[in-house]
Parts: sequence; C-alpha cells; structure tokens
Amino acid sequence: MRLPYSFPINTTQIMGILNLTPDSFSDGGDYMNPGAALRRALEIQAEGADILDVGAQSTRPRHVRISAEEEMRRLLPVLEALRSVICVPISIDTFYPEVAKAALERGAAIINDVSGRADAEMAKVIRMHDAGWILTHNGPGSPEKVKAALASMVSEALAAGLRRERLCVDPGIGFGKSRGEDLALLRGVTRLRLEGLALLIGASRKRVVDFAAGGGTAPGERLAGTIAAHTAAQLGGANILRAHDVKEAVQAMRVTHNILG
Repeated sequence: MRLPYSFPINTTQIMGILNLTPDSFSDGGDYMNPGAALRRALEIQAEGADILDVGAQSTRPRHVRISAEEEMRRLLPVLEALRSVICVPISIDTFYPEVAKAALERGAAIINDVSGRADAEMAKVIRMHDAGWILTHNGPGSPEKVKAALASMVSEALAAGLRRERLCVDPGIGFGKSRGEDLALLRGVTRLRLEGLALLIGASRKRVVDFAAGGGTAPGERLAGTIAAHTAAQLGGANILRAHDVKEAVQAMRVTHNILG
C-alpha cells in the first residue's frame, strides 16, 4: 500500500521525465509505445532518479490540449505496467482531476499540476489520497510576482485541507514567460523559496537554456546548459530538479551537494 507522500525540504532530488506524447518539444513520440515507456522508466530509475514524472499531454508552447479521456488512454496502460517494477515515487503530469484520481488509484504518489491554480476539485483528489501536489506558476511575471502568486495558491491549498508537507511550488520556467523572465527566476531562486515548502525547478532543454547560450541549439544539444541552470538553482536552494538527462543530472547534483558539504 502506498504511504502518504511528503516532499523533501532539506535536500535536492532529481525528477526524471518520461513523456508519453507525440508532440513534446524535446522527445515527443519516443516513448508512446508502452514497452518503450517501461524500458525508459526502468532506465531512469537505474540512473538514480528520486522521482519518475510521467506525462501524457504535452505542455510545450502552442501545444494542442487533449481530453482527459485521451490522456488516460495514453497513461493508464503504462502506469499499470510501471506500478509493480518502479520503486521510486511516481509523479503524474496532469491538470485534470479525473486523470489524477485514476493515476493515484493505480499507485502514483504525486500530481504535477501546471494549470497555474489550486483547483478545488484537484485539491479534493489530492487530500483523499494523501498525495503530493506540485503547484506551478503559469504566465508572465517577475520573481516577486511569481512568489506572491505561488504563496496565494499554497494558501488556497491549505484552506482546502492539504498539509504543508504535501505541497511543492514550481515557478514555471518557460510557462508563458519571456526568456528574460525565465533568467530572472533562475537568478533569483533563493528569493522564490516559501518557508517549509519544497521548491522545484525545471529548465531541462528549455528555450531559456538556448537563449542564455547565445542561440542556435536544438533541445537535445542543451545538456551542458541545463546542468549549469540546475546547478545554479541547487545553489539557490531548489529541492527538486526536473530533468530529461537523468544520469548526468544525478552526477551534477551529487557533486554540487558534496562541494557544499
């Protein structure tokens, strides 16, 4: 039986990405087949990820939204295959309460919600399952504005009966922001922290990495830049780093951790 989930606040963990989508910006179509998805999930776990984040709907810029039914059609067969072989907590990247409910009933422990709000129905599902809930800022904003919006979402979640240790905040690098705003968030990670709450940063292969590197790189060519961005975030106090290249992300995180002592 899955135990209630609590986010880390005194360490840094790596969240490995598994996209079950045909149109994700970096690896769309690579893991649509349940067999390929299972192999990649086991690889992510073996490479040292602390959390496996599974998404069946692309949230890239200008994505086309799919229905909850289509999301479950892609997700649930893979989740059924994963639940008996994956030992790390499974996070589901969704903003649909019905998808969250179905996934949590099948062994998932965390809902990674990029909707940009603390939806009341989602809060009810999270509370019923003692699951973790990642609240993401979605839209433009300075670090101060983003922090205030995240604090407001946390207040709504707490008022809905969620416990603080079940919550994590994500400033939403790349979600409706300019590249300058993304850089300001990465530069100001320390100022984004909310007391007693985990903070997630996800810059993996995103456009801000290409922008900061001077342009001209494809998503798969942004590993070094991603590690630089995530190391800066870790130095600023980030607790979870969401990454495509798990083996390299784990190594960089561990080296940074041991340098800091």
